[in-house]
Amino acid sequence: MAEFSVEYVQALGEDGAVDEDEAPELDDESLRETYRLMKLSRRADERAVALQRRGELGTYAPGIGQEAAQVGSALALGESEWMVPSFRESAAYLARGTPVHRLLWYALGMEEGAEVAGSNFPPSIPVGSQSLHAAGLGWAQEMAESDEATICYFGDGATSEGDVYEAMNVAGVLDAHTVFFCQNNQYAISTPRRIQTRTETLAQKAVSAGIEGIQVDGNDVLGVRAVTQDALAKAREGDPVLIEALTYRRSMHTTSDDPTVYRTEDEEEEWGTRDPIERFERHLLETDVLDGESIAAIEGEIEETLADEIDLAKAGREEVDPAEMFDYVFAEMPPELRRQKEEWKSENERGGKEEGFERDE
Repeated sequence: MAEFSVEYVQALGEDGAVDEDEAPELDDESLRETYRLMKLSRRADERAVALQRRGELGTYAPGIGQEAAQVGSALALGESEWMVPSFRESAAYLARGTPVHRLLWYALGMEEGAEVAGSNFPPSIPVGSQSLHAAGLGWAQEMAESDEATICYFGDGATSEGDVYEAMNVAGVLDAHTVFFCQNNQYAISTPRRIQTRTETLAQKAVSAGIEGIQVDGNDVLGVRAVTQDALAKAREGDPVLIEALTYRRSMHTTSDDPTVYRTEDEEEEWGTRDPIERFERHLLETDVLDGESIAAIEGEIEETLADEIDLAKAGREEVDPAEMFDYVFAEMPPELRRQKEEWKSENERGGKEEGFERDE
Protein backbone atom coordinates (compact mmCIF):
# COMPACT_ATOMS: atom_id res chain seq x y z
CA MET A 1 0.00 0.00 0.00
CA ALA A 2 1.33 3.41 -0.95
CA GLU A 3 2.28 5.73 1.87
CA PHE A 4 2.24 9.48 1.43
CA SER A 5 1.67 12.74 3.23
CA VAL A 6 0.51 16.15 2.01
CA GLU A 7 2.21 19.23 3.39
CA TYR A 8 0.03 22.21 4.29
CA VAL A 9 1.57 25.69 4.15
CA GLN A 10 0.38 28.95 5.70
CA ALA A 11 2.64 31.98 5.97
CA LEU A 12 0.12 34.68 6.87
CA GLY A 13 -2.28 33.72 9.62
CA GLU A 14 -5.88 34.87 9.79
CA ASP A 15 -4.84 37.26 12.59
CA GLY A 16 -2.27 38.92 10.30
CA ALA A 17 0.77 37.33 11.97
CA VAL A 18 3.52 36.03 9.65
CA ASP A 19 5.50 32.83 9.88
CA GLU A 20 8.87 34.09 8.66
CA ASP A 21 10.02 30.55 7.84
CA GLU A 22 7.23 30.22 5.26
CA ALA A 23 6.94 33.78 3.89
CA PRO A 24 8.77 34.86 0.72
CA GLU A 25 11.29 37.68 0.83
CA LEU A 26 9.50 40.74 -0.60
CA ASP A 27 10.32 44.41 -0.19
CA ASP A 28 7.71 47.00 0.78
CA GLU A 29 7.15 48.09 -2.83
CA SER A 30 6.39 44.52 -3.89
CA LEU A 31 4.00 44.09 -0.97
CA ARG A 32 2.14 47.29 -1.86
CA GLU A 33 1.90 46.26 -5.52
CA THR A 34 0.53 42.87 -4.51
CA TYR A 35 -2.11 44.61 -2.40
CA ARG A 36 -2.98 47.02 -5.22
CA LEU A 37 -3.49 44.17 -7.68
CA MET A 38 -5.75 42.32 -5.26
CA LYS A 39 -7.84 45.45 -4.68
CA LEU A 40 -7.95 46.19 -8.42
CA SER A 41 -9.18 42.69 -9.17
CA ARG A 42 -11.91 42.87 -6.52
CA ARG A 43 -13.22 46.19 -7.83
CA ALA A 44 -12.93 45.13 -11.48
CA ASP A 45 -15.05 42.07 -10.72
CA GLU A 46 -17.60 44.13 -8.80
CA ARG A 47 -17.87 46.65 -11.65
CA ALA A 48 -18.13 43.88 -14.25
CA VAL A 49 -20.99 42.22 -12.35
CA ALA A 50 -22.77 45.59 -12.15
CA LEU A 51 -22.32 46.13 -15.90
CA GLN A 52 -23.70 42.66 -16.61
CA ARG A 53 -26.72 43.31 -14.42
CA ARG A 54 -27.40 46.44 -16.50
CA GLY A 55 -27.30 44.38 -19.69
CA GLU A 56 -23.97 45.83 -20.85
CA LEU A 57 -21.86 42.67 -20.56
CA GLY A 58 -22.39 39.01 -21.33
CA THR A 59 -22.04 36.25 -18.75
CA TYR A 60 -19.19 36.97 -16.35
CA ALA A 61 -17.38 34.72 -13.84
CA PRO A 62 -16.11 36.81 -10.91
CA GLY A 63 -13.19 35.64 -8.78
CA ILE A 64 -14.19 37.56 -5.65
CA GLY A 65 -12.56 35.88 -2.65
CA GLN A 66 -9.85 34.18 -4.70
CA GLU A 67 -7.55 37.17 -5.19
CA ALA A 68 -4.74 35.86 -2.99
CA ALA A 69 -4.59 32.51 -4.79
CA GLN A 70 -4.41 34.14 -8.21
CA VAL A 71 -2.27 37.21 -7.58
CA GLY A 72 0.17 35.38 -5.34
CA SER A 73 0.75 32.60 -7.86
CA ALA A 74 0.78 34.75 -11.01
CA LEU A 75 3.38 37.10 -9.56
CA ALA A 76 5.69 34.12 -9.03
CA LEU A 77 5.89 33.52 -12.80
CA GLY A 78 8.67 34.86 -14.95
CA GLU A 79 7.57 37.43 -17.52
CA SER A 80 7.82 35.05 -20.49
CA GLU A 81 6.56 31.94 -18.69
CA TRP A 82 3.19 30.62 -19.82
CA MET A 83 -0.09 31.02 -17.95
CA VAL A 84 -2.93 28.70 -18.98
CA PRO A 85 -6.16 29.81 -17.24
CA SER A 86 -9.70 28.57 -16.99
CA PHE A 87 -12.50 31.16 -17.05
CA ARG A 88 -12.21 32.83 -13.62
CA GLU A 89 -8.64 34.13 -13.66
CA SER A 90 -9.23 37.87 -13.96
CA ALA A 91 -6.91 38.55 -11.01
CA ALA A 92 -4.15 36.42 -12.51
CA TYR A 93 -4.51 38.23 -15.84
CA LEU A 94 -4.26 41.60 -14.12
CA ALA A 95 -1.18 40.47 -12.20
CA ARG A 96 0.34 39.52 -15.56
CA GLY A 97 -0.27 42.99 -16.97
CA THR A 98 -3.48 42.44 -18.94
CA PRO A 99 -5.53 45.67 -18.96
CA VAL A 100 -9.10 45.56 -17.66
CA HIS A 101 -10.64 46.55 -20.99
CA ARG A 102 -9.36 43.34 -22.59
CA LEU A 103 -11.15 41.30 -19.92
CA LEU A 104 -14.32 43.26 -20.68
CA TRP A 105 -13.88 42.68 -24.40
CA TYR A 106 -13.93 38.95 -23.76
CA ALA A 107 -17.15 39.29 -21.74
CA LEU A 108 -18.57 41.31 -24.64
CA GLY A 109 -17.95 38.41 -27.00
CA MET A 110 -15.21 40.23 -28.88
CA GLU A 111 -12.52 37.95 -30.33
CA GLU A 112 -9.97 40.65 -29.50
CA GLY A 113 -10.46 39.72 -25.85
CA ALA A 114 -9.49 36.10 -26.54
CA GLU A 115 -6.20 36.68 -28.33
CA VAL A 116 -3.04 35.02 -27.04
CA ALA A 117 -1.39 38.08 -25.51
CA GLY A 118 2.22 37.80 -24.40
CA SER A 119 2.57 34.48 -22.59
CA ASN A 120 -1.07 34.23 -21.54
CA PHE A 121 -3.46 31.74 -23.08
CA PRO A 122 -7.07 32.89 -23.57
CA PRO A 123 -9.74 31.76 -21.10
CA SER A 124 -10.89 28.15 -21.38
CA ILE A 125 -14.57 27.38 -20.81
CA PRO A 126 -14.60 23.53 -21.01
CA VAL A 127 -13.77 22.36 -17.49
CA GLY A 128 -10.25 20.95 -17.20
CA SER A 129 -9.39 20.77 -20.89
CA GLN A 130 -6.77 23.51 -20.62
CA SER A 131 -4.66 21.26 -18.38
CA LEU A 132 -3.75 19.21 -21.45
CA HIS A 133 -2.49 22.34 -23.19
CA ALA A 134 -0.38 23.18 -20.15
CA ALA A 135 1.11 19.69 -20.07
CA GLY A 136 2.00 20.06 -23.75
CA LEU A 137 3.63 23.43 -23.15
CA GLY A 138 5.59 22.03 -20.23
CA TRP A 139 6.72 19.07 -22.33
CA ALA A 140 7.84 21.43 -25.09
CA GLN A 141 9.87 23.36 -22.52
CA GLU A 142 11.51 20.12 -21.40
CA MET A 143 12.36 19.13 -24.98
CA ALA A 144 13.80 22.59 -25.64
CA GLU A 145 15.84 22.35 -22.42
CA SER A 146 14.21 25.60 -21.35
CA ASP A 147 14.77 27.09 -17.91
CA GLU A 148 11.12 28.24 -17.83
CA ALA A 149 7.86 26.68 -16.69
CA THR A 150 4.10 26.85 -17.26
CA ILE A 151 1.28 27.28 -14.75
CA CYS A 152 -2.23 25.95 -15.30
CA TYR A 153 -5.29 27.08 -13.32
CA PHE A 154 -8.44 25.06 -12.66
CA GLY A 155 -10.98 24.54 -9.90
CA ASP A 156 -11.81 21.69 -7.55
CA GLY A 157 -14.49 20.39 -9.91
CA ALA A 158 -11.92 19.97 -12.68
CA THR A 159 -9.99 17.45 -10.60
CA SER A 160 -12.90 15.06 -11.20
CA GLU A 161 -12.35 15.34 -14.95
CA GLY A 162 -10.26 12.78 -16.80
CA ASP A 163 -8.41 15.52 -18.66
CA VAL A 164 -6.76 16.77 -15.46
CA TYR A 165 -5.51 13.35 -14.40
CA GLU A 166 -4.31 12.59 -17.94
CA ALA A 167 -2.46 15.92 -18.04
CA MET A 168 -0.76 15.30 -14.69
CA ASN A 169 0.09 11.74 -15.69
CA VAL A 170 1.71 12.69 -19.00
CA ALA A 171 3.48 15.63 -17.32
CA GLY A 172 5.01 13.23 -14.83
CA VAL A 173 6.04 10.71 -17.47
CA LEU A 174 7.56 13.34 -19.77
CA ASP A 175 9.15 15.58 -17.10
CA ALA A 176 6.98 18.50 -18.21
CA HIS A 177 7.75 21.92 -16.77
CA THR A 178 4.18 22.31 -15.52
CA VAL A 179 2.65 23.52 -12.27
CA PHE A 180 -0.98 22.50 -11.90
CA PHE A 181 -2.70 25.08 -9.69
CA CYS A 182 -6.06 23.98 -8.29
CA GLN A 183 -8.14 26.70 -6.69
CA ASN A 184 -10.30 24.67 -4.35
CA ASN A 185 -13.06 27.23 -3.84
CA GLN A 186 -15.30 24.54 -2.27
CA TYR A 187 -17.87 24.32 -5.08
CA ALA A 188 -18.08 22.88 -8.59
CA ILE A 189 -20.84 25.31 -9.59
CA SER A 190 -23.38 24.08 -6.97
CA THR A 191 -21.75 20.76 -6.03
CA PRO A 192 -19.89 21.09 -2.69
CA ARG A 193 -16.40 19.73 -2.28
CA ARG A 194 -17.53 17.11 0.26
CA ILE A 195 -19.50 15.11 -2.35
CA GLN A 196 -17.14 15.52 -5.29
CA THR A 197 -14.55 12.99 -4.12
CA ARG A 198 -13.72 10.76 -1.15
CA THR A 199 -10.09 11.86 -1.05
CA GLU A 200 -9.12 13.75 2.08
CA THR A 201 -7.30 16.34 -0.04
CA LEU A 202 -7.22 17.19 -3.72
CA ALA A 203 -3.44 17.56 -3.56
CA GLN A 204 -3.07 13.83 -2.96
CA LYS A 205 -4.42 13.14 -6.45
CA ALA A 206 -0.89 13.98 -7.58
CA VAL A 207 0.29 10.71 -6.02
CA SER A 208 -1.40 8.59 -8.69
CA ALA A 209 0.47 10.58 -11.36
CA GLY A 210 3.79 10.19 -9.58
CA ILE A 211 4.25 13.91 -9.01
CA GLU A 212 4.38 16.10 -5.92
CA GLY A 213 1.20 17.48 -4.34
CA ILE A 214 1.04 20.26 -1.77
CA GLN A 215 -1.69 22.26 -0.01
CA VAL A 216 -1.57 25.96 0.79
CA ASP A 217 -3.95 28.39 2.46
CA GLY A 218 -5.33 29.97 -0.70
CA ASN A 219 -6.43 33.10 1.18
CA ASP A 220 -2.84 33.73 2.27
CA VAL A 221 -1.15 35.64 -0.54
CA LEU A 222 2.31 35.27 1.00
CA GLY A 223 2.00 31.52 1.44
CA VAL A 224 0.69 31.12 -2.10
CA ARG A 225 3.58 33.17 -3.49
CA ALA A 226 6.15 31.09 -1.59
CA VAL A 227 4.65 27.71 -2.51
CA THR A 228 4.30 28.67 -6.18
CA GLN A 229 7.86 29.98 -6.37
CA ASP A 230 9.10 26.67 -5.01
CA ALA A 231 6.87 24.64 -7.33
CA LEU A 232 7.98 26.60 -10.39
CA ALA A 233 11.64 26.07 -9.46
CA LYS A 234 11.02 22.31 -9.39
CA ALA A 235 9.00 22.38 -12.62
CA ARG A 236 11.81 24.19 -14.43
CA GLU A 237 13.94 21.13 -13.65
CA GLY A 238 11.35 18.72 -15.05
CA ASP A 239 9.50 17.94 -11.82
CA PRO A 240 5.82 18.93 -12.20
CA VAL A 241 3.82 19.85 -9.10
CA LEU A 242 0.13 19.99 -8.14
CA ILE A 243 -0.80 22.84 -5.77
CA GLU A 244 -4.16 22.81 -4.01
CA ALA A 245 -4.99 26.31 -2.79
CA LEU A 246 -7.80 26.22 -0.21
CA THR A 247 -9.99 29.26 -0.83
CA TYR A 248 -13.64 30.26 -1.24
CA ARG A 249 -15.69 31.74 -4.06
CA ARG A 250 -17.48 34.54 -2.22
CA SER A 251 -19.63 35.48 -5.20
CA MET A 252 -21.62 33.54 -7.80
CA HIS A 253 -20.22 30.87 -10.11
CA THR A 254 -21.16 33.15 -13.00
CA THR A 255 -23.71 35.93 -13.34
CA SER A 256 -26.25 33.29 -14.44
CA ASP A 257 -25.97 31.57 -11.04
CA ASP A 258 -27.71 32.12 -7.69
CA PRO A 259 -25.49 30.76 -4.88
CA THR A 260 -28.16 31.35 -2.22
CA VAL A 261 -29.90 28.24 -3.58
CA TYR A 262 -27.09 25.94 -2.44
CA ARG A 263 -25.10 27.87 0.21
CA THR A 264 -26.06 29.02 3.68
CA GLU A 265 -25.59 32.51 5.09
CA ASP A 266 -23.66 31.05 8.02
CA GLU A 267 -21.14 29.45 5.66
CA GLU A 268 -20.68 32.64 3.69
CA GLU A 269 -20.24 34.70 6.87
CA GLU A 270 -17.66 32.26 8.22
CA TRP A 271 -15.56 32.47 5.06
CA GLY A 272 -16.07 36.22 5.02
CA THR A 273 -13.97 36.45 8.18
CA ARG A 274 -11.10 34.87 6.22
CA ASP A 275 -11.25 37.38 3.36
CA PRO A 276 -7.80 37.45 1.68
CA ILE A 277 -7.69 41.21 1.07
CA GLU A 278 -8.74 42.14 4.60
CA ARG A 279 -6.19 39.72 6.04
CA PHE A 280 -3.34 41.07 3.94
CA GLU A 281 -4.36 44.69 4.60
CA ARG A 282 -4.35 44.03 8.33
CA HIS A 283 -0.80 42.73 8.10
CA LEU A 284 0.41 45.66 5.98
CA LEU A 285 -1.11 48.16 8.39
CA GLU A 286 0.46 46.46 11.40
CA THR A 287 3.89 46.48 9.75
CA ASP A 288 3.56 50.11 8.56
CA VAL A 289 3.81 49.15 4.88
CA LEU A 290 0.43 50.85 4.44
CA ASP A 291 -1.56 53.47 6.32
CA GLY A 292 -4.98 54.98 5.89
CA GLU A 293 -3.73 57.66 3.52
CA SER A 294 -1.91 55.26 1.21
CA ILE A 295 -4.91 52.92 1.12
CA ALA A 296 -7.19 55.82 0.13
CA ALA A 297 -4.73 56.81 -2.60
CA ILE A 298 -4.68 53.26 -3.99
CA GLU A 299 -8.47 53.05 -3.95
CA GLY A 300 -8.79 56.40 -5.71
CA GLU A 301 -6.31 55.37 -8.39
CA ILE A 302 -8.20 52.11 -8.95
CA GLU A 303 -11.52 53.90 -9.48
CA GLU A 304 -9.95 56.27 -12.02
CA THR A 305 -8.31 53.37 -13.81
CA LEU A 306 -11.54 51.39 -14.01
CA ALA A 307 -13.48 54.37 -15.36
CA ASP A 308 -10.87 54.83 -18.10
CA GLU A 309 -10.77 51.10 -18.87
CA ILE A 310 -14.54 50.92 -19.22
CA ASP A 311 -14.36 53.82 -21.67
CA LEU A 312 -11.71 51.90 -23.65
CA ALA A 313 -13.95 48.82 -23.68
CA LYS A 314 -16.81 50.93 -25.02
CA ALA A 315 -14.62 52.48 -27.71
CA GLY A 316 -13.35 49.06 -28.77
CA ARG A 317 -16.83 47.64 -29.10
CA GLU A 318 -17.98 50.57 -31.21
CA GLU A 319 -15.19 49.81 -33.68
CA VAL A 320 -16.40 46.24 -34.21
CA ASP A 321 -19.14 45.35 -36.69
CA PRO A 322 -21.15 42.65 -34.86
CA ALA A 323 -22.35 41.34 -38.23
CA GLU A 324 -18.90 39.75 -38.57
CA MET A 325 -20.09 36.97 -36.27
CA PHE A 326 -21.81 35.45 -39.29
CA ASP A 327 -18.79 35.62 -41.59
CA TYR A 328 -16.35 33.04 -40.24
CA VAL A 329 -18.46 30.01 -39.44
CA PHE A 330 -18.13 28.44 -42.88
CA ALA A 331 -15.61 28.92 -45.70
CA GLU A 332 -18.59 29.73 -47.93
CA MET A 333 -21.64 31.19 -46.20
CA PRO A 334 -24.69 28.96 -46.76
CA PRO A 335 -28.00 30.56 -47.82
CA GLU A 336 -29.65 30.08 -44.42
CA LEU A 337 -26.84 31.89 -42.59
CA ARG A 338 -26.82 34.64 -45.21
CA ARG A 339 -30.57 35.08 -44.62
CA GLN A 340 -30.00 35.34 -40.87
CA LYS A 341 -27.27 37.92 -41.35
CA GLU A 342 -29.47 40.11 -43.52
CA GLU A 343 -32.36 39.73 -41.09
CA TRP A 344 -30.10 40.72 -38.19
CA LYS A 345 -28.76 43.76 -40.04
CA SER A 346 -32.27 44.83 -40.99
CA GLU A 347 -33.41 44.56 -37.38
CA ASN A 348 -30.46 46.68 -36.25
CA GLU A 349 -31.22 49.37 -38.79
CA ARG A 350 -34.76 49.60 -37.39
CA GLY A 351 -33.36 50.56 -33.99
CA GLY A 352 -32.57 47.27 -32.34
CA LYS A 353 -28.89 48.12 -31.84
CA GLU A 354 -27.69 47.89 -28.26
CA GLU A 355 -26.72 51.02 -26.46
CA GLY A 356 -23.10 51.47 -25.36
CA PHE A 357 -21.71 51.63 -21.85
CA GLU A 358 -22.79 54.40 -19.57
CA ARG A 359 -19.87 55.70 -17.58
CA ASP A 360 -20.63 54.92 -13.95
CA GLU A 361 -18.63 57.09 -11.62
